[in-house]
Amino acid sequence: MIEFKLDPKSGIPFYRQIIDQIRFGLAAGKLTVGEQLPTVRALAVDLKVNLNTVSKAYRELEIQNILQTQQGTGTFIGKVEIQLPEEERMKKLNSICSEFYSIAASYGFTIDEVISKLQNNQEDKK
Repeated sequence: MIEFKLDPKSGIPFYRQIIDQIRFGLAAGKLTVGEQLPTVRALAVDLKVNLNTVSKAYRELEIQNILQTQQGTGTFIGKVEIQLPEEERMKKLNSICSEFYSIAASYGFTIDEVISKLQNNQEDKK
């Protein structure tokens, strides 16, 4: 299961952020076919958003056959395999890096300090 996080500063509507996180979760293997997602109400409470926001995201993913809702049982990842185009993956990485570096730079960190810390974190996880 993925941990949903919304960024109010990104300028991207919350429902779109939920959709993107589910799609990227599938592409990265963090979500699997048949896995149950939180209910609309539970996710809305967790993210502190309106029920309609989560409902809209789930509905759009159902239209794309990514999610399947079974009345009384819940919402599940459908039998779909998502492979993100390399261009979309790189666009997302650029966005993440840009935002991350902006925050780090605002605290006075240099690019070398950031790179060193990222490398140390990666080695710690091995």
